[in-house]
Formats: sequence, structure tokens, C-alpha cells
Amino acid sequence: MTMQAVILAAGKGTRMQPLTYDIPKAMLPIKGKPVLEYTLDFLPEEIDEVIIVINHLGDQIKNYFGDEWKGRKIKYITQETLNGTGGAVRICKDLVKGKFMVVMGDDLYYKNDLKKLLDYDLAILACEVEDSARFGILETNESGDLIEIIEAPHAEGRALTSTNAFILNEKFFDCELVPKKIGDIEFGLPQMLAKMAKEYPVKILRSTRWFPIGFPEDLTKAEEVIDKFIYPVK
Repeated sequence: MTMQAVILAAGKGTRMQPLTYDIPKAMLPIKGKPVLEYTLDFLPEEIDEVIIVINHLGDQIKNYFGDEWKGRKIKYITQETLNGTGGAVRICKDLVKGKFMVVMGDDLYYKNDLKKLLDYDLAILACEVEDSARFGILETNESGDLIEIIEAPHAEGRALTSTNAFILNEKFFDCELVPKKIGDIEFGLPQMLAKMAKEYPVKILRSTRWFPIGFPEDLTKAEEVIDKFIYPVK
């Protein structure tokens, strides 16, 4: 049975400028290898087909990875309107079947963490961070299922935040797009999952490690920590 993953790599990487003027954020190098190549390597072996959502300088991604990469079939779809992660996944409706994984093309994930997601139909991989001020906070019930998301600004401190790695199923496409904030034109995946959680259990799984790349200085830090993602946790 085919298991698919959707990788979101359409954004302009505004916070990474000027590095992203001439290269997509997901193609920025860590030790000479594009971030997106690590993303593909970190996917569980069960994933045999990948859909990459592109926009900004997307041809660079297509030319690098082609239609197949290390035995995995690759398809591309262009997000013409950059309206958030929720909007990006919605345009993949006709390409995915059954449940599927979603990850960002510019974050570092640990393969075993992503593999844990496969046991569920609706789930979010979360990370407990020391300073949650720049992230949305995930509220859970006693069973570890999602209740709500509290968007920034909010009180600082240690809290669970979404790593933007998910398992979704066909019910996702019945959910209306939900803005990240009231009046926003960006539609967020976590916000849509919070809406779905009113009807379906959405499991929150804790990651072993996660490294979001949001600013130019993060690339230097990524070079320092990348080996912890490649080799097994001891």
C-alpha cells in the first residue's frame, strides 16, 4: 500500500532574506546539503511517494530532486496563493489517498519521531520548548489529545508547541480553512486540527528532538546539531 508524505516548501523565506533572494529556503545548505534533502532522508521507510508543494523559485527544487529520489516517487504542485500551511495541504486533495504525513521542508525532524505518527489517523508531533513566546501553545486533555491552540502573544514559559509535522486523513479535506488569527489571510494547519478536534481525537505526540530553521543564524546552529538527527539517540 502506498504511503504518502506532503512536504511544504512554497514559502518565500522572508525572515531568511537576503539568503533566500536567489534560492528557496528549503534548498539552503547545511554542511553542503539542502535542508530539504535531509527532510526526505528523515521520512520513515514506509513513505514511498512524496508530494512537494512549491512556489518561490520552485524550479530549483524540481531540477535537484527530479521525479524520483532514492527510490521514492516525487510529485510537485504549485501553491499559487501563499495562504498558509492549511491552504498548501488543501491543494493536494486530488493527489493524496487515505492517511498521509505532512512535514515542513525547512525544519529538522528525527526519523523515529516521524515514524511514531504512522500509528494514528490524526496526530500532531509536538515539542516542549523553554521559551514558547514565539510559538502557538497546544492544550491537551488527560488522554493526550488536542483541545485548543493558544496563539502568540501569550505568557512566556515552558510549553508544548507544534513542530508542524502531522498525520492527516481524508476527513481533513472536509474541514473549512481556519485562519491563524482572526481576520488573517493565512490558514494554519494546527488551527484546522484544533477545529477537527471538536469531532475527532487528534493525538499529540512528543518529539525527541526538533530544530526549526527560521532565521539566518539558525543555519549555523543547524550545522552544530545535524549529527544528532542523523545518528540514533543514545
